[in-house]
Amino acid sequence: MKIKIIIFFLILLFVFSYCLTENCAAPKPSIYLLQLNGIINPITSQYVVGGIEDAEAEEAECLILQLDTPGGLDTSMRDIIKKMLNSTIPIIVYVSPSGGRAASAGVFITLASNIAAMAPGTNIGAAHPVVMGEGEIDEEMKAKMENDAAAYIKSIAEKRGRNVQWAEKAVRESASITEQEAIEIGIIEFIANDVEELIEIIDGVRVTTASGEKVLNTKDAEIIPVNMTFKDLFLHSLTNPNIAYILLFLGIYGILGEFSNPGSLFPGIVGGISLILAFVAFQSIPINYGGLLLIIFGVVLFVIEVYTPTFGLLTAGGVTSLILGSFMLSKSTAPFLRISLGLIISMSLATAAFFVFALSKGIKIQWKKPVTGREGLIGKIGIAKTDLTPEGTIFIHGERWQASTEDELIKVEEEVEVLEVKGLQLIVKKYIRKE
Repeated sequence: MKIKIIIFFLILLFVFSYCLTENCAAPKPSIYLLQLNGIINPITSQYVVGGIEDAEAEEAECLILQLDTPGGLDTSMRDIIKKMLNSTIPIIVYVSPSGGRAASAGVFITLASNIAAMAPGTNIGAAHPVVMGEGEIDEEMKAKMENDAAAYIKSIAEKRGRNVQWAEKAVRESASITEQEAIEIGIIEFIANDVEELIEIIDGVRVTTASGEKVLNTKDAEIIPVNMTFKDLFLHSLTNPNIAYILLFLGIYGILGEFSNPGSLFPGIVGGISLILAFVAFQSIPINYGGLLLIIFGVVLFVIEVYTPTFGLLTAGGVTSLILGSFMLSKSTAPFLRISLGLIISMSLATAAFFVFALSKGIKIQWKKPVTGREGLIGKIGIAKTDLTPEGTIFIHGERWQASTEDELIKVEEEVEVLEVKGLQLIVKKYIRKE
């Protein structure tokens, strides 16, 4: 009995010790890690806002947003900032990796963070608003846009206790600074080589969130990466104006290929899907429909050149129309929303070559003299199987044919040349071989 009691207490002691060291210990803090690379658009906005909401639901210690962006759409930027400013958990923005930047909309997002940090070799700035609308805008509208952006960035900087003067300068004068300059003038709080070093630096830092003050406990925290879904990555890639431009041309090629070869299906399917994806991309990229019409008109000129050769006049017009349309296609003055000059020239010249050479070969094949069927017999040499006086029988292509001639007489076994096909009868003449 005593042995059983001793064993029972030993088991209790073991369970108690295990609870203290493992199961009953406080759970490790968690840090959500998001990466925002490229243009800020509705897809990336949804990704960041959703990541913050998930981190709040799991009561994460904080969320780190690793940022490298040339800027993006104003509405998407404001959705992200609104969520950041009202977050119940600390938001840390880390401009990284080396060579990365927080430009335009990225400046606003960085300033809206509870803690801002940058990697060595990065820069921040150039937040002047750019035209996203159609055509040119007057000076009054430009002033309104600039004043609105300046007021917005100043309110963010004031709320987070950052350099308000430089923030306004970034908008009005497109000022841009390095990470060293940023920490010196109070735009960021830390410089870190990587995420691990950043996590060590921010341990014990006091921040103020929408739910109150909090002291960060990031030591030995578990990092939880939050990646974009395949669908979001795919849709995000479509917002690249260069990819949208390529999809537009693939769509045009595919549809024209289907018209040229009805029933082939594959070109039509690929072209239709590419065109649909291109127009999906154009919903996130401000485009000029005048430029789109010029591109289509250029393709029409190429097709006409193939059927009615004008010694290069229509081809030159088509190339000019394609290039002008391509330059006009994007309505935005933002560099990251414009199509690459090299891509425009390459696609225009490739399209010209495609129509001038590839399609012209197809037309030449259609005009080529038939080599099969009745039409293919014209000009062929056969053997007379009977005397043609003027009618008789000849042997040609392994077949016997009724034939007639305008010559006085063609004797049996003499060679004849087919001149014409009339119904089921061939018109022939005596074939004389040249020495």
